[in-house]
Amino acid sequence: MSGLNAQLSAQGRYFGTAVRPDQLHDMPDLRRAVLSNCGSVTPEIDLKWAALEWNKGEYNFQPLDDLLELADKNGIQVHGHTLLWGQSVPPWAMSHMTENAGDWSVISEYMNAVLGRFGARISRWDLINEAIDTSESDNLRRNIFYKSFGPNYIDSALAEARVHAPKAKFLLNEFSLEYDNPVDEDRRHAVLRLLERLKSSGSTFDGLGIQAHLDLTKGNVKKRIIKPFLESVADLGLEIYVSELDIQEADLTKDQAIRDKEVSAEVRRYLDIVLEVPEVRGITSWGLSDNLSWLNSKEYKRRDVKGALGGENRGLPFDGAMRPKDLYYAMNSAFSRRRTG
Repeated sequence: MSGLNAQLSAQGRYFGTAVRPDQLHDMPDLRRAVLSNCGSVTPEIDLKWAALEWNKGEYNFQPLDDLLELADKNGIQVHGHTLLWGQSVPPWAMSHMTENAGDWSVISEYMNAVLGRFGARISRWDLINEAIDTSESDNLRRNIFYKSFGPNYIDSALAEARVHAPKAKFLLNEFSLEYDNPVDEDRRHAVLRLLERLKSSGSTFDGLGIQAHLDLTKGNVKKRIIKPFLESVADLGLEIYVSELDIQEADLTKDQAIRDKEVSAEVRRYLDIVLEVPEVRGITSWGLSDNLSWLNSKEYKRRDVKGALGGENRGLPFDGAMRPKDLYYAMNSAFSRRRTG
């Protein structure tokens, strides 16, 4: 079994995964799988604002310091996720921005602390996470940043980040861009309009993160939908990163072997499409092991399409015992084909 990253590194790309430093410490099998398969790791939780600075001015940098030490020792990149996300803002900062609309100092101080410490060691960041909401007239989510600073908060955040980490790459990261349905179509259109506006206004940023939380309840991905969208992003001079790849099953009551084949086929279909686009620079799965997937957490677990509570969603390359599954080999094959094809 050759590592997944080895197949992509020959193309100047990488394979990575989301991790939690405490799990890497407590689970040797997970740690070995990450080190043997990944050229990049993304902190799943520990680089979000609410995790970093729950109390004003009291930063918890230790998990990131530990992860960077591990990454440096093993020649692995760290992907910074995420600086500004409306769903991970500490209560004190929410209150401050609500009561002091327009006071940018709270953002400036936060970025100075985080990018001042990690900006030279983490070269690629999800600066803005999930800014799009197509139910709004301007397609921008009415998060705390929008409410406090207005629709140009993204431009301001890009400029601020560049001050503190001038050599880093900064990305916008978005979800639900994959399928042939009106919701995803509207979101693709909104993302492109935002990217075009930012480029025309002179904002300097580097790329788009595509979360790629695939979902078999939506059918199958289609090349005629995905590839033109990616090419439009690339035509703006931007890099593209698949940032949170996993897959939600449609029916957890089927035979496991059938489920695994359905999952593998859909992910393989997706990878064969995106890897045709040279500007796609990396593939990151949102975890490696099914038993650690957010899709199996109590908070997010949902009923399958038949309405029956099913078992464990099998949407990542390793099972709960860290054994590679059909999905692992499908990913390995997709990565290898692009290398030799």
